Amino acid sequence: MDWRDHITVDPAVAHGQPCIRGTQTHVSVVLANLADGESRELILKSYPTLSVEGIQAAVCDAADLGPERDQPSVPGRTGGAGRPRRKGR
Repeated sequence: MDWRDHITVDPAVAHGQPCIRGTQTHVSVVLANLADGESRELILKSYPTLSVEGIQAAVCDAADLGPERDQPSVPGRTGGAGRPRRKGR
């Protein structure tokens, strides 16, 4: 599965935040639910427009962002959630 087929960024949908394709559900909402320990089954029940593939795509998207966050600080760039990167990371 190519997770990029399941994630969209459209300024006309959800204020341009990354969403699961075909929904207005933010990738960050899916990840926050998983981080809070919610099961995939409960997430799917809570967000009926989501699919198992959409949840997996959100995880893959986050995993792809991980290595970027671990790079040394670059002036003018930010690390996750718009926070400045910490020096030495």
